[in-house]
Amino acid sequence: MANDQQIRSFVAIELPQEVKAALADLQTGLKLPEHNFVKWVAPEGVHLTLKFLGSVASNKIPEIVGAMEKAAKGISPFRVEFHSLGAFPNLRQPRVLWVGVGGETARLIDLQQRVDTALAPLGFTPESRSFSPHLTLARLREGVSALERQDFGELVQKTPFEAEYFMEVETVSLMGSQLLPAGAVYSRLAEVRLTG
Repeated sequence: MANDQQIRSFVAIELPQEVKAALADLQTGLKLPEHNFVKWVAPEGVHLTLKFLGSVASNKIPEIVGAMEKAAKGISPFRVEFHSLGAFPNLRQPRVLWVGVGGETARLIDLQQRVDTALAPLGFTPESRSFSPHLTLARLREGVSALERQDFGELVQKTPFEAEYFMEVETVSLMGSQLLPAGAVYSRLAEVRLTG
């Protein structure tokens, strides 16, 4: 790997296989042929993103991992749950469909803020918006009519999400993403354990 190769990367919590399988089932129940304006995220590629870094030079990776280790010190493993469906900005005019995150969210938010703070000295601008933990399931394409958005939102509201899935968060990953015609392909560049 050339020293200055650019890698599109982000810091995230990877999901266990059973959660990804549940997301796949959920998507199957929501996919209608007439909603061809919905761009689904491949369940294999769904993560709980803590910080998007953009393109970084490969020789900066060790520094980034060092900052992540600093952020992970003092936080012990914690539990998060996945439940409920929602949309940004709302279900009447959805643009992004998501699954909500519950459980020990105060610990999760603390972890995200620590990651943000630890990466700031390396030139990554801290987030101005408050962190809203969620898993992105789908995005609606540009140019979708208000009526189509509303129709899709109504389908989502009628779709039950009865099961609650949970996971123990023990590690944080630095992920790389490669944009290919078929969609993004993700790979783990590094993994850091929570050592609280």
